[in-house]
Amino acid sequence: MTRNGPVITALLGLLCASSASLAASIEPAGTTPRTLRELPMSMGGRMLVERAGNGVRSYSYQWPGTYFEAAFKGSRVYFKVGPGDEILHILIDNQPPVALTRPASGLYQVKGLAKGTHSIRIEVATESQDAPGVFGGFALPAHAAALPSPKRARQIEFIGDSYTVGYGNLSTKTACTPEEVWATTDNSRAFGPLTAKHYGADYQINAISGHGIVRNYNGRDGDPVPVAYPFVQFDKKVPYEDKAWHPQLIVIGLGTNDFSTQLNPGEKWSSREELHSSYEMAYVKFVQYLRTRNSDAFFVLMATDGANGEIQSEVKRVMTQLEAAGERKVAFIPMNGLTMTSCNSHPSMADDQTVSDELIRFLDGHPQLWQGK
Repeated sequence: MTRNGPVITALLGLLCASSASLAASIEPAGTTPRTLRELPMSMGGRMLVERAGNGVRSYSYQWPGTYFEAAFKGSRVYFKVGPGDEILHILIDNQPPVALTRPASGLYQVKGLAKGTHSIRIEVATESQDAPGVFGGFALPAHAAALPSPKRARQIEFIGDSYTVGYGNLSTKTACTPEEVWATTDNSRAFGPLTAKHYGADYQINAISGHGIVRNYNGRDGDPVPVAYPFVQFDKKVPYEDKAWHPQLIVIGLGTNDFSTQLNPGEKWSSREELHSSYEMAYVKFVQYLRTRNSDAFFVLMATDGANGEIQSEVKRVMTQLEAAGERKVAFIPMNGLTMTSCNSHPSMADDQTVSDELIRFLDGHPQLWQGK
């Protein structure tokens, strides 16, 4: 497939309302039916909503882990894809996803469904650091009926770096080209979405591969995560505000990029000790800032045993300082013994499951967290 070539048709087996198996197809719609009307939907992730002159809305996004979902009664549904270098997963009636790889912009249709009630969910699997992706929403033809979109009481936010993104997690080798990293990154199978789906929770993945608390990988340029975090997109033009987003749990995994490489000449820290001090101060301030936005949330600070234990040591220091400042709803969870057998020695799918299992054990042991206690 060429880099910009669309996936024209994908076939999947669907379990329909009558429990009979039926082949449905996902393909470009060609011409736009005149009778299409907007299908209300639920969304996960940070969105910049734009409205064209004809009133049609589009949704642009740049943080990973974005998803869109809706429900309807009928045999066909449409969705519009905007420009974006990405892999989309299309899930119909909770069946295994069909991937649209670098789909061409335009209107797509899911047809051949049995008459009855159906759900559709579109997940963005890839990372979009270079430019935002765009989604044009769902639409229904005449004689189809909209049903209420999913509403969930539980919300979890994951803040981090490439480990949280799911960077190259599908790969079975560590030596990967940039194209292979892109093709094998599947955020839907990273530990965050795995954990959220276990609890039937909505989630946000606010993570940037290669970026840290104060220092990016090997000292490269770019905003550290706390600097980019307050905004809808990486251009920092629009502050993020969503009165409906009140996560009961915020999981933070940052420090790998701060400490996994040695300081280079010309960086602003003259010693490792100065970097430690800067990291600890910025991390504490970041959590305190998050607390002002999320008064009832519980924080989980995570760290692997990489960099000869330096990351965990620093996160533990952050924990101590937060507790000394009066923060009580916070815990540290070490993530040790991961295989790191995927692209550029990143966590594999098995590692993602291991991390998710550890988080689930913690949450099952603290069920009061879902009540903001």
